[in-house]
Amino acid sequence: MSAGENNAARRPGRLTACVALVAAAAVLVTLVLLIIRNVTALFLVLVALAVFGAAGWIALTRRGALKVIAVVVLLAALAGGAVALITMGAIDELVAFCLAIAVFSLAARHALQSDAEAVANAGRQEAPATRPQRGSGKAVLLMNPKSGGGKVEKFNLVEEARSRGIEPLLLGPSDDLRALAHQAAASADVIGMAGGDGSQALVAQVAMEHGLPYVCVPAGTRNHLALDLGLDRDDVVGSLDAFANPVERRIDLAFVNDRIFVNNVSLGIYAEIVQSDAYRDAKLETVQNMLPELLGPRATPFDLRFQGPDGGEQRSAQLLLVSNNRYVLDRLGAIGSRPRMDEGMLGIVAVQIDDAAAAARLLSLQALGQLHRFEGWLEWEATEFEVGSGSPVATGIDGEGIMLEPALRFRIVPAALGVRLPPDLPGLSPAAVRPGLTSSSLRQLWRIAAGRTEPQSGELRS
Repeated sequence: MSAGENNAARRPGRLTACVALVAAAAVLVTLVLLIIRNVTALFLVLVALAVFGAAGWIALTRRGALKVIAVVVLLAALAGGAVALITMGAIDELVAFCLAIAVFSLAARHALQSDAEAVANAGRQEAPATRPQRGSGKAVLLMNPKSGGGKVEKFNLVEEARSRGIEPLLLGPSDDLRALAHQAAASADVIGMAGGDGSQALVAQVAMEHGLPYVCVPAGTRNHLALDLGLDRDDVVGSLDAFANPVERRIDLAFVNDRIFVNNVSLGIYAEIVQSDAYRDAKLETVQNMLPELLGPRATPFDLRFQGPDGGEQRSAQLLLVSNNRYVLDRLGAIGSRPRMDEGMLGIVAVQIDDAAAAARLLSLQALGQLHRFEGWLEWEATEFEVGSGSPVATGIDGEGIMLEPALRFRIVPAALGVRLPPDLPGLSPAAVRPGLTSSSLRQLWRIAAGRTEPQSGELRS
C-alpha cells in the first residue's frame, strides 16, 4: 500500500478522532455540571448502590426467607436511586453525561479501529511469507462435529474446506484428538481446528511442537481465543480463508503443570461450579444452587496458597484467574478480552469478598469505574506463578472443569505459535481498540486526529 493510499485509509479515523476529542471535553463539562448541581442526588444514588450491593451479596449467599428479604431490599434500592435522580432534577444532566460518553465511545472506537487497520494493512504488504514449506502444501482442518451445538454441520464446513483445498478430518466419538492432530501434522504445512477453546488448545500445542502455522476456526460455543485473535466469530466459513494467508502472527501459549491453555485457568468459585455435571445443561440453576454453599457464612475458605504482587503470602481467594497475557477486566462476571497475546506475561487476578459490606464497596467502585481500587482485588503480571494447596484443586482450564494435584505451576512460552488470520482482518481484540478517558487514549486520539503515523500494538508481525 502506497503512502497516499494509507493516508486516504486513515481519513475516516481522523474525522472520528476529532469527534471523540470533542465528546471527551463534553464528558468533562457535563460531569462537572452534574456534580455541582446534584450533589445530594448523587450521594443518595451511591447509598442506593451500596445497599444494592449488600442485599445482592446476601441474596446470592443465603437461602429461604433471608434470600427473599434481600431481593426485596435490592429492588427497593434500585427504585430509591431512580426516584432520587428524578425528584431532584438530575435526569437532564445525567442524560447529557451518558450521551457524551456514548458518542466518545463510538467515535473513539471507530478512530482506533481505522488507525489500527491501516497500520495492519500496511504491515501485510511488507511481510511476505518466509516459512519454508515441506513441499506438499497440504492444509488440514480437524473438526469436532459436536462443538457449538453442531456448527460443523450447520455451516457445511466439510465441503467448504474441500472447496478451498483443505483436507477435513472429523473427530469421531472414540478418537483421541491429540493423536489425530499429531498424525495430521506429520505431513501438513498448516493445521487448524474447528471447535471449542479446549480443542483449540490441544491442536495449537501440536502445531507448536511441529513448528507449523495454526488456523483457529470459531466453531465452539464462546470462542474466546477467536475473539482475542480478532476473528469475526459469526463468520465461521470466512475464517477458512486464513489457510491461504502467508502472513503469520506470533502469539504466546501458557501451561499449568503439563496442560496447555490458550485463554485462562480459573480457581475458586467458578472452577468449583464447572466441576458439576449439571452445569452444562442448567448453568444458571447450578450457579444459584451452589453459590450459597461456596460463599455463604458456613462456606469453607478456598485453600489456595500463593504469593501476591508484593511477595506476601496469600492463604485464600474466592476467585483466582491466571491468563495467557493480561485481560482487561472492568466488570464483575465478564471475562473481558486481551489487548495483546504476545507480551510474554501471565495475567493474574485474585479477588476476596469477605462480607456484605465488602460487596457493597465493590459494587460502588464498579459503578464509579474504579473496580481495581477494591481492597480485596489484586492484579499483576508474572512469567511464572505457583499455587499450593493441601488437597486436589478444582480448576477451569479454558472453561473445562479439571481436578489437578498441587502444586500448580504456571508458565508462559513467548511467541510459541504462528497463527494465520483471514487476510481482510487486522487481528484486533475488543480490548485492543477499547476507548477510555485516560491520558494515553487521549494522546493516541490526538495523534490520529493530527494525522501522525506511529506503529500500533495491533500491527501484525511476520
